[in-house]
Amino acid sequence: MRALASATQKHLGQSIVIENRPGAGGALAPIQMAANAAPDGYTVAQIPITVFRYPFLQKTPFNPETDLTYILGVTGYTFGVVVKSDSPWKTFPEFLADAKANPGKINYGTPGAGTSLHIAMEQIAAMNGVKWTHVPFKGGAEVINALLGGHINADADSTSWAPQVNAGMFRLLVTWGATRTKNWPDVPTLREIGIDLVANSPFGIAGPKGMDPAVVRVLHDAFKKGMEEPSYIAEMTKFDQEPFYLNSADYTNYAIRTLAEQKKILADLGLSQN
Repeated sequence: MRALASATQKHLGQSIVIENRPGAGGALAPIQMAANAAPDGYTVAQIPITVFRYPFLQKTPFNPETDLTYILGVTGYTFGVVVKSDSPWKTFPEFLADAKANPGKINYGTPGAGTSLHIAMEQIAAMNGVKWTHVPFKGGAEVINALLGGHINADADSTSWAPQVNAGMFRLLVTWGATRTKNWPDVPTLREIGIDLVANSPFGIAGPKGMDPAVVRVLHDAFKKGMEEPSYIAEMTKFDQEPFYLNSADYTNYAIRTLAEQKKILADLGLSQN
């Protein structure tokens, strides 16, 4: 988002200030924005898929279908599972087999409960008859430190683990995209090892409800041009992220569709509070 903000500023004609508001699996900032911000176009938020999941995990003060104005879809993450390089697991099937043989004894860390990483790992477990233990942290850095310290068996996250993988400290067992990654082409996808699941948690940008369509158009056009800047494209290549551009209408439709999909997924996993 910082790379996109930097690339977009010249097209918008003014600076973009980033405020980090961690919490709620990335959904805290959109929740606060929907509740408090004026719909004047000066306050927008990154919209992770958690926004469409959180209302089913606990009571929330906003409805993502009606309380946000969707501006554009941006990109999705590269997710994967890593273990320490000296661990006994050379492949993800070996990791799964060990977890299946030892119910509840194998654990994994993620950046938080209810995140896409947590949900996907539980989907993988359900699809393979596995019971493992989820250990939630407050962010990717904490998960990496826990794995380095031997406090958890595996780290399921986006490419925050890339430096450790590239340095030979972690072993990347599997990635979760539709195809193999450009940066780690030797690592198989879930589908290649027989698990029919793709998870990349696409995100975009939205503002509070009630925004003027003309203002939405200005923001959409500026961010779209920012996505085409070489500096932004280089940053996406660095993190092995693929574009997920959607215009305002398509992103709105995506939001409504994803809300229904997340409700079903959480109900199927027994995680829904509704």
